Amino acid sequence: MIRRRKSIDLDDLLTEGGDGAAGPRICAEAGCELPGKFRAPRSRENVRDYIWFCLDHVRAYNKSWNYYDGMSAEEIESDRHSKTFWDRPTWPLNGKRPCEGIRDGFGLFEEEMDAAAGGTSASANAGLDPAAIDALAIMKLSPPLTADAIKRRYKELVKQHHPDTNGGDKLAEECLKAINQAYSTLMRSVGPAQDRAE
Repeated sequence: MIRRRKSIDLDDLLTEGGDGAAGPRICAEAGCELPGKFRAPRSRENVRDYIWFCLDHVRAYNKSWNYYDGMSAEEIESDRHSKTFWDRPTWPLNGKRPCEGIRDGFGLFEEEMDAAAGGTSASANAGLDPAAIDALAIMKLSPPLTADAIKRRYKELVKQHHPDTNGGDKLAEECLKAINQAYSTLMRSVGPAQDRAE
């Protein structure tokens, strides 16, 4: 058996019935005795705090209401810009993202990766597999490694890149996945001997 949803009356959403409040309201306009069936926002700071009007007075109120009243041109532009991106943070397009770490199989960016990893030279990475070298770059660590140092750095990076602390950002989610993979790789490379020492 197919259950049908209750149809939504758009007029009901704008009137008293959509709010669920009990009892009739009177129009908020001075001297008007008509029922206040239509709501309008009281201020831009809290657009869900309503004043109730009759149809004629809500039309007049809406024509005269200005969301940006009292704001400077810079404040208006800043508000419009943030609303364009749903009040989410953005980053400049300069090639630097919150999560750095690239796989450089040909050594083209070796100097930059060495600086990012705290001065790690190619000789310090000798004997490490490419996955461990990538993990070092992502975690910004350099050998010799201990399990405690890896865990400490992991906790710092998780706090910084967790999607919950970045407003659910997809880039932060991808960074966290790379950090988790790097953590697993480095913990395996440290080996079980240090795990038993803990």
